[in-house]
Parts: sequence; structure tokens; C-alpha cells
Amino acid sequence: MKMPTQKRLYRDLDSGVISGVCAGVARYFDIDAVWVRAAAIVSLFIATPITLVAYIAAVILLPRMV
Repeated sequence: MKMPTQKRLYRDLDSGVISGVCAGVARYFDIDAVWVRAAAIVSLFIATPITLVAYIAAVILLPRMV
């Protein structure tokens, strides 16, 4: 796997469960992906429409990690 030289936000498809957004965010902030996924689930219950729009936008806009 080719690692990016700069710190950039990517979708990590190798570690991802659905589309790699949470895994990519976790890698960017250097934290465990479980915490990012937990925050995403909690956010779904608190602000469902905003969370869904943000997640779909991230899937479309963030490049895949190659």
C-alpha cells in the first residue's frame, strides 16, 4: 500500500466497514477508528439529517487511499 507523503484526508477502504470514511478520519487524526465510528453513531441519533448529508458528501468528495 502506498502511503501519502503529506497528511491528507482520505477514505481508507482497506480498514473501512462501509465506505472507509470513519477509518480515513481516524487515520488522519491518529486515533482508533472505533472512536470515530462511535461518534458517528451517536451523531446519527442526535442530528440524523446533518450526519447523513455529511457522510454522503464525504463519500463523494474524499478521494480513495491508493
